[in-house]
Amino acid sequence: MQPYRNEASGLRLFVRVTPKSSGDGVDGLYRASDGAVSLKLRVRAQPEKGKANKAAIAVIAKALGIAKSSISLATGDKDRNKTLLIEGEASELTTAIDALIDAHK
Repeated sequence: MQPYRNEASGLRLFVRVTPKSSGDGVDGLYRASDGAVSLKLRVRAQPEKGKANKAAIAVIAKALGIAKSSISLATGDKDRNKTLLIEGEASELTTAIDALIDAHK
């Protein structure tokens, strides 16, 4: 199971964000008790006024080498578990995400 789902204009990426971390980055996969899989992120930002959400978008944009403007928050504004909408070619995005996951195994 992968932490993303293809959409018509790109894909949905499921992430689990840990705010107030010592640094920003990707930490591999997270498997919830219900079996759902998401990409683990850590951000230095505080979980207030959308700062952690913006930081999570910045981490994903940097990791995938895409513009922050092509990523938006779909769900999880005040939750650790979030869904990001990423615009672009789905096959290219899935290849980049799979490579990112493999690098953190």
